[in-house]
Amino acid sequence: MKAILSRAGSTLLTSRALRNTRRAIHAARRRLKGGVPTVYYFHQADDPYSHVAAQALSAFAARYRIAVVPWVVSPPEDSAAPEREMLRAYALRDAPRLAAEYGYAFPADARQPDAELVAFANGILVAAKVQRSFAALAPLVGRALWTGDAAALREFAVRYATAKPDAAARELAEGDALRKRLGHYLGAMFYFEGEWYWGVDRLNHLEERLAAMGLDHAPKGTAPIAPYRDMKLAPRPASGRRPVIDYWFSFRSPYSWISFPRMVKLARHYDAELRLRFILPMVMRGLPVPSVKRLYIMLDTKREAERAGLPFGTVVDPVGAGAARALAVLHHAVKLGKGEAFAELGLRAAFADGIELASDAGLLDVARRAGIDGTVVKAALADESWRPVAEANREALFAAGLWGAPTFRVDGLPAHWGQDRFWALEQDIIRVLDGRNS
Repeated sequence: MKAILSRAGSTLLTSRALRNTRRAIHAARRRLKGGVPTVYYFHQADDPYSHVAAQALSAFAARYRIAVVPWVVSPPEDSAAPEREMLRAYALRDAPRLAAEYGYAFPADARQPDAELVAFANGILVAAKVQRSFAALAPLVGRALWTGDAAALREFAVRYATAKPDAAARELAEGDALRKRLGHYLGAMFYFEGEWYWGVDRLNHLEERLAAMGLDHAPKGTAPIAPYRDMKLAPRPASGRRPVIDYWFSFRSPYSWISFPRMVKLARHYDAELRLRFILPMVMRGLPVPSVKRLYIMLDTKREAERAGLPFGTVVDPVGAGAARALAVLHHAVKLGKGEAFAELGLRAAFADGIELASDAGLLDVARRAGIDGTVVKAALADESWRPVAEANREALFAAGLWGAPTFRVDGLPAHWGQDRFWALEQDIIRVLDGRNS
């Protein structure tokens, strides 16, 4: 019964029909009130991704017939940001490359700013919101903050004004409360009429929605401000090397499902060896995943799946027995040369086909379609040798500076986290093949 309810509930939750209905209701409410289409932007001063997103604000506000209302917010709670120090370190490494990819800037030598400097920056940003100069000033404040330029911040405070500490604290509390009430927890978030968009990575979805509403000033065919980024599958450079891709994934990660077929495609295109580094789901490793985060991930995965042309939405959560049983069989499937087939089919089963991996019927069906017979499945389920392998993979993942799935790297280069970093992995592969990976 639980699986039946899960299939029905997830299919409805991620359906285009429900999405369109929600959008229509929000639009009707806005028209009834005579309001202007309004995008809320939630900016966290000490979040690298917020600094990158802030650099898109002026162009975004000018291009679309909307109002953009900024809010200054605090960092997420610990439950929404496990391994906070690792996240900070990764963001400092990822943001410069992300910024460069989109034509923005982030200092490559940036360090996490101290609390005093962040509070000073927040005061300037709160005042800028009141004076309606946030979009112009936030990138300048961010640059000063991330380069540790206290003198520049003091100059901004004198030239443009700054809020008093108690007023700034009240504004942050108000922004935090609004963000929570609307259903999110991160910085660098855009919110528009019921839906959330993270930073420049997801701005393309919001731009597409606004254009479909007739709110785009630009001529038809004009490229978005933040176009969708994915792998290009360029011609393979002539090379005698065969790159090795380490790919960490989890059977409970929706993003792992929509990354897996593309990872296989990328590896084959560049004739790279693909090493499957399976790990236990975060909650089975003691890392929390709050309900608000799970909901956002489901809805975000749906639209990213649509971008990638992959099915998603009929879900039976494999957490617990389902994930453990699938990992046991995968461990044996890898030895038989059928690991890729089983992993892809297993992920699709859980997140697109609504197949229960915790059941014998569901697991055997996936195994059969991967070319694995029932005797192998039975032997795998009686064998616990997958557990130390999963633990070794987790340790290697942490050694690479990350903790979640999907994560990947090539030939020991810095790892990338998330199915939205295939463009970066592909660039790394080409560097390796060109002999430029040192």
